Amino acid sequence: MKQVTLGQLAEHLGAELKGDGSLLISSVATLEDAGAGQISFLANSKYRAQLEGTKASAVLLSPKDAGTYEGNALILKDPYVGFARVAQLLDTTPNAAEGIHASAVIDPSARLGEGVSIGANAVIGANVILGDKVQIGPGTVVGQDSIIGSGTRLWANVTLYHDVHLGMDCIVHSGAVIGSDGFGYANERGNWVKIPQTGGVRIGNNVEIGASTTIDRGALSHTEIHDGVILDNQVQIAHNDVIGAHTAIAGNTTIAGSVTIGKYCILGGNSAVAGHLSIVDGTHVSGATNVTSIIREPGVYSSATIAMENKLWRRNTVRFRQLDELFQRVKVLEGKQQEEK
Repeated sequence: MKQVTLGQLAEHLGAELKGDGSLLISSVATLEDAGAGQISFLANSKYRAQLEGTKASAVLLSPKDAGTYEGNALILKDPYVGFARVAQLLDTTPNAAEGIHASAVIDPSARLGEGVSIGANAVIGANVILGDKVQIGPGTVVGQDSIIGSGTRLWANVTLYHDVHLGMDCIVHSGAVIGSDGFGYANERGNWVKIPQTGGVRIGNNVEIGASTTIDRGALSHTEIHDGVILDNQVQIAHNDVIGAHTAIAGNTTIAGSVTIGKYCILGGNSAVAGHLSIVDGTHVSGATNVTSIIREPGVYSSATIAMENKLWRRNTVRFRQLDELFQRVKVLEGKQQEEK
């Protein structure tokens, strides 16, 4: 169990200490569930009522919430970011692998850095380069000519095809497939003719890729995921997409081929982006939104309809089909009204 003093946490976060700096903290918890030795946080005012009754040994608070709280606290501008950094410091997640397992298959041409760990039944292909302290989980396959930067961690049963480059300090969760063929075919009189996908995948530093997410290789040039991108579980990134730095894409979102998404964008879960489009830096797309045209101005974009009673939804669906007819009728009525004037 890791333990740090509240004073050490204050120094680590650059936070103001209120209370006993020698208090030992071993883990994080919610205001409602926290107990002795744990630190919690208040980042949303709707949980304010839980603050006074919490049994946490200390709480991360903003200056506006700290005034009336009498317990131990660390005061900082953004308690939620503070919570994330404390959780990192106290993290007890095990390594993806320890040492090099006897059952691992490593091609003689592969180059391994210092402190590399490779789990049971993992396969490392020809000419692969693994940087220092890379962790390869059990059953993971790293295809030939791939490069994995220092400190990157691949959990169990990840598949990297050939010519995939991952930067430093990335995390790839189980079941992810990176570098599979893009959906490229030509149609010859009803028959599909496969187009070999000869590009690769290039992924920057500090990228996290969720479980069962798929990133297709490029058709000719590379598919690109830039620094600091976070991809949730079951996200589909198609061939030749470019995802800008620090963009976040939530689960079950599908990005069709040759899409360019800017920096610092957020795409909500179950969204879809049609092929050959671009989305400008700083755009926020709400969950379940279908993006079917270029987004040139940053802002919040939404298209999903709200849930409603099934009978009402059926009636509205019929009305939606009649929308053009109603529009034309209104247009005629407006024209007659203008003539009467």
